[in-house]
Amino acid sequence: MLTRTKPLDLGPLFETLAERGSPTVVRLSRPLELAPEAGTEWTIPQLAELVRETSAQLAAAGVAPGHRVAVHKRNHWDYALLAAAAVRIGAVPALISGHLGPVSLRSLLRRLEPALLVSDRYTLAFGSSGHGIRTLCLDGPALGAIDADSLRGGAVPPVHRRRHDEPLVIIHTSGTTGLPKLVVHSTSSLIRKLTAAETRALPILSVRREDTVASAVSFSHGRAVSWTISALWRMPRTALLLADSDPEQAGRLLRAHRPTVLEALPASYVRWQRMAAEPDSPFTDMRVFISTFDAMHPPTVRTFLTASRRRHPLWLQGWGQTETGPLTFRLLTRRAMAERDGRHPTTRDLGRPIPGRVGLRVVHPETFRPVRRGEPGVILARTPGRCLGYEGEQERWAAKASGRWFNTGDIGVRSRTGRLRLLDREVDMIPGLSCVELEDVLHERLPDVEEVVVLGTGREAGGHRPPLPVLVTRDGTLDPRHWQRAVHDLPPLAEPLLIGWDALPRTGTGKVRRHELRDRYLTGVAASGTGRWT
Repeated sequence: MLTRTKPLDLGPLFETLAERGSPTVVRLSRPLELAPEAGTEWTIPQLAELVRETSAQLAAAGVAPGHRVAVHKRNHWDYALLAAAAVRIGAVPALISGHLGPVSLRSLLRRLEPALLVSDRYTLAFGSSGHGIRTLCLDGPALGAIDADSLRGGAVPPVHRRRHDEPLVIIHTSGTTGLPKLVVHSTSSLIRKLTAAETRALPILSVRREDTVASAVSFSHGRAVSWTISALWRMPRTALLLADSDPEQAGRLLRAHRPTVLEALPASYVRWQRMAAEPDSPFTDMRVFISTFDAMHPPTVRTFLTASRRRHPLWLQGWGQTETGPLTFRLLTRRAMAERDGRHPTTRDLGRPIPGRVGLRVVHPETFRPVRRGEPGVILARTPGRCLGYEGEQERWAAKASGRWFNTGDIGVRSRTGRLRLLDREVDMIPGLSCVELEDVLHERLPDVEEVVVLGTGREAGGHRPPLPVLVTRDGTLDPRHWQRAVHDLPPLAEPLLIGWDALPRTGTGKVRRHELRDRYLTGVAASGTGRWT
């Protein structure tokens, strides 16, 4: 029997859900590369059979228990299905974002030494081939790759059982500061300690049977695996999976099946902000919005909460890292996002540590002694869901892990009541200022701005150069008078640099690659942060 009281095994997950009689219908924004001819609507039993057949194809391609299987393809939910199929036969899937280019991919593959690389024709055509690794192409013939169709029809292997403390899946970090780290999670850390808690019935926040849940994230990230387990375990009526954040394409699915619970990348929320403000907004039935990966700007949160016609919609903001899972959470309401007495609300207040599970310390970056409440320092975290380490970079892991504590590399302040306020990544810090706070204020004061990135600068021979604001506006212009009014009471800033949305370099999780912007626009200008814990 595969039935469990908790979802503790990723491999047979969909078989277990089918046994439980899950009525969930999964609807996709476009067909899966894993099954390009099968359309965009799936039942749970159909998905269980797809995972079984895929595990047979991987076995036919030579994958055995303990092997690494790298997945590098276009963003879609089949990352999670491929992970389940690999885990089902005892392999360890390594999920690599299709946003990573050939050079970064080759570096990660050298660390992984996978038995098989799984990809698609689109990704292979743009330079993910030529690395000498046996490659399986999911959606048709490709030069130098095995056509997945040629491996159909083989015997389905039995479910392979592994210890809970053994490697289960490898996920890379966002890579905002350079080449991503490969994070190794086990069944214990990713599922038993992190994901299983989300499957419990929690007032207001838990997925309900009548819900239409939607996910629009980077499906190569570990959050996609956790979401797949926790959301489907609750057996909602409908699950929407959006592979692209393009407002027109996403809008079609969202309007056809209006969601009640939505988790999306911060960059996707920003792109959909105008859609949320329209009279026919698809977010009118929303009761819970969820954002992870990065903090949101208050005007964006306010727009979506206003779009809901429910009396008390909520925004759940989580903060954590790939290595640790969620560390804090905060519930945002319309009232919390309203301006009062000229003061701007903030989403940089991350709330408190998850009770009973997470411990936080704020320490001096040189001595690592705890600082007093109200003083900034580097944030250390203690959590039972911490990963096993970094694949091929144990020295780097040792520099960030000290006993049960993990160095997040973020700078923050604890209040007297224990709330955590995020200031910056240490590598991006400006002494005495907060880039992210400046970005929030500029967003509030410049409604036509879609994205703000403030790049800090270090000391030069002639003194400090003022931080550089990089702005994305709706029409590519900015009235100088509006800019002057917005910054009149702020610390000195350089004249803003205007660029287009597509010119802003991002990771697969939608985070801005600040180091690339620095290399592009601040060549030779040193940063203030050390970057020791990136």
